[in-house]
Amino acid sequence: MKSAVEQLSTYKSVHLNPQNIKTHFVGVPMIVWSAFLMLGTLRFAWQDYQVSLAMILAVVVLCYYMALHMRLALGLVLFILPVLYTTEQVVHTSHPFMIAMGIFVIGWIIQFIGHKFEKAKPAFMDDLNQLLIGPFFLMAELYFMLGLEKELAAEITPIAHEKRRALEAKRHR
Repeated sequence: MKSAVEQLSTYKSVHLNPQNIKTHFVGVPMIVWSAFLMLGTLRFAWQDYQVSLAMILAVVVLCYYMALHMRLALGLVLFILPVLYTTEQVVHTSHPFMIAMGIFVIGWIIQFIGHKFEKAKPAFMDDLNQLLIGPFFLMAELYFMLGLEKELAAEITPIAHEKRRALEAKRHR
């Protein structure tokens, strides 16, 4: 498994433009919320409970984040629990899948607008695992804005710039 530093520096290498990062603070939560809603419609009974695929995904993804970086994962718990709660409410309304699809598409449009500012393709196009790193990256960025995890920021930023220079050099060949 790649380290948090490696994952975050790869993601940050194509997320250096402040406008792009701002769009991601809108688009990524929309995509995550809509994905959880879609997966929340896939349900099965387990003992006396209704369990959704979203609930299972939340546990698996949070375990992955905890293996990467416990403090960032704790912030993601605080993000994902309300996502699960609110999507559980919407699952029981009419047309939850259509609601999810609409928000999903709008979220991705916002993401791609951000990458126009960045002038770099999204990280997941080279590594699908980077789809899971988007929320992790945003939590890291939020921590950095709050003055937390300064050592992590100091470690990933120069690596991200180096990776970006390599991408630019490769693109200009």
